[in-house]
Amino acid sequence: MKDASKPEIESELRYPEWQRPLQEALMESDKAKLKARVESAEAIIFGRLQAISHDSNHHAERDAVEHALSLLRTIKRDSLQFPDWKVK
Repeated sequence: MKDASKPEIESELRYPEWQRPLQEALMESDKAKLKARVESAEAIIFGRLQAISHDSNHHAERDAVEHALSLLRTIKRDSLQFPDWKVK
């Protein structure tokens, strides 16, 4: 029996440890909660990066993390009005 409280997409996550918090940040529409969700996702992602930093077998996950961090930077810039960190 499926747990109705969890979206079906979660079962399709390749790296649920950090992709679930990322999804929560991406789906958050309440600006008051968004910053905390982004910070939580970033902390979990950076923790995972530290865990895999000495293992060369995680190329696909590192690529996925790079994309995830790019998404979070976009949220911070566009939704939370953080300054753009790239010099143009």
